Amino acid sequence: MNLLIVMIISTALPIILMLLGFWLPNLNPDNEKVSPYECGFDPLGSARLPFSLKFFLVAILFLLFDLEIAILLPLPWALQYDTPTTAFLIALLILILLTLGLIYEWLQGGLEWAE
Repeated sequence: MNLLIVMIISTALPIILMLLGFWLPNLNPDNEKVSPYECGFDPLGSARLPFSLKFFLVAILFLLFDLEIAILLPLPWALQYDTPTTAFLIALLILILLTLGLIYEWLQGGLEWAE
């Protein structure tokens, strides 16, 4: 019986909250609520804004090194196996490849902000 009550409450409560979330904002729509806001940009202008390639390159580099951390995080658990040398060599190979990529990017001038 207790399980049935918990199931009913855990189903009814989100439904009630979602209905309130859809219903309450429509009670008094004013000018600020119905107009789009884009961080200070004019919402009536063109949606195509110029985008700096430098920001894109920094974002790609951040994703690369973030992915490196995600790949290397399970390394301590992999080192607990009988032959940790394989996991160590794979991690070393990943670090060497990323270091070579960073050096290449640096030499090509991709990390230079001002030209």
